[in-house]
Amino acid sequence: MNPGRPPQRLARCLVLISVLAPAFAVFAVPLRPQSQSQPTNTTRLRKNFAPVPPKEVPVPFHVGETLNYRVSWSAFSNAASVQLTVPERRNLYGWSTWHFQAIAHTQGPVRSLFAVDDQFDSYTDAVTLESRQYETHLNELGRAEDAILHFAATGEVSHAPPPIVAVRPGTRDPLGVFYGLRAADWRTPELRLSAYDGHDLYDIIATREASGEMVKVAAGSFSASRIGVRVFRYGKEVPAIHFTLWLADDAAKTPVILQAELPFGNIRAELLSAK
Repeated sequence: MNPGRPPQRLARCLVLISVLAPAFAVFAVPLRPQSQSQPTNTTRLRKNFAPVPPKEVPVPFHVGETLNYRVSWSAFSNAASVQLTVPERRNLYGWSTWHFQAIAHTQGPVRSLFAVDDQFDSYTDAVTLESRQYETHLNELGRAEDAILHFAATGEVSHAPPPIVAVRPGTRDPLGVFYGLRAADWRTPELRLSAYDGHDLYDIIATREASGEMVKVAAGSFSASRIGVRVFRYGKEVPAIHFTLWLADDAAKTPVILQAELPFGNIRAELLSAK
């Protein structure tokens, strides 16, 4: 974020908290160890057995899910609204993907200062949970800007049209990471992730700091797990930035609070409704 452009900085951060960015990413799936009794005649094995298709990652969300949040910033209790949805499942250039969408609008007094109407779309692989396509549709202070990026792991052949961004295998976009955090098995207390936001590559460490915490928001009272997120760039932790996410202890792992501690003020998004 460019400190010389405060309107865009505020806009990014209002959305940033809604998707737990500036860009996090994929959960490494450990490979199963090979059996000691594995047949050595692999040619015969290929003749007798069809390849086993990869299994999709179990997830707690579903098509049609809609989450609405109220965002507060500094002294503004209603700085923005954010809606997160899962509009569809789609075959995208041969990949089976989840389509995630985030829409953010500034509200009240903040809108009189910075009119922001942004939309973010993520197409996340249903098997690997890595990003396949990331779209940003920004309308800030009356200026519109659209970008579509296609992700391809280094060495991978992509059938998507340009521009294609070569990334590490498993890299996620910011919005895809938000849903990936929900899909994670938080019996593991710490996860190391990486992602690309269209400009920079980030690494993060996400840690389960507490479980069974009672939190109360407009949508109700929830028992939730608290997840702390630290952000790294070029191997060094980004100073004065820390994110915290509360995931409800329910089947959907509903995100009830998203909070960011930033140099220019704290941002907090609280769940208003979920369906």
